[in-house]
Amino acid sequence: MMDFGLVGFSGKMGKVINETFAERDYRMVLKVDGSTRSVDGIPKVIIDFSRPEALPQTIDLCVRYSSPLVIGTTGLDEDEFKKLKELSKVVPIVQSYNFSIGITLMIKMLEEFSSKLSDWDVEIVETHHVHKKDSPSGTAIMLRNAIKNDVKIHSIRIGGIPGDHAVIFANDGEVFEISHRAISRRAFSLGVLRASEWIIDKKPDFYKFSDVIYG
Repeated sequence: MMDFGLVGFSGKMGKVINETFAERDYRMVLKVDGSTRSVDGIPKVIIDFSRPEALPQTIDLCVRYSSPLVIGTTGLDEDEFKKLKELSKVVPIVQSYNFSIGITLMIKMLEEFSSKLSDWDVEIVETHHVHKKDSPSGTAIMLRNAIKNDVKIHSIRIGGIPGDHAVIFANDGEVFEISHRAISRRAFSLGVLRASEWIIDKKPDFYKFSDVIYG
């Protein structure tokens, strides 16, 4: 049994996370959304998939309950990351803009082979639903960082697409593309579940989702 807290529980991603955790008979004992807060126990882990303005409350809750944090909130600025780094001295944190296992593998591939294509043109195309606030996506920025080049990112906001990302390399004679498509938000909730189970017995530190996948 793993009791958990969820910041942003009523959002689309929050609902999918709760459904995924409930399949393991894990219990949401802390739920937070804006000014709404309900507590029914001590969470072994707190999950935050909300907005940057909720971060102070999330940090306060992690300190109060000595709970590890799994956070996928996008749009965090440099000052907010500093606050997370300070918190990671007290409790372990897994932070990522994307908890998809496929995207994590895609990043690893780019880190390993993109240098072999350093003389090729390269651009990134990312597509998300119309309600996504940040542009470019945090995932697209992670992909660009993996390439270690100032790659141009094209952002498309249309329909209800959970997340499509493509990195396109080309020279005068050929095109090479690596892409990933999330067919539902469950792609991310399964990663959040894996990160939450992994972080329970870890020492305080700032971890990436790749640490969860690769150990």
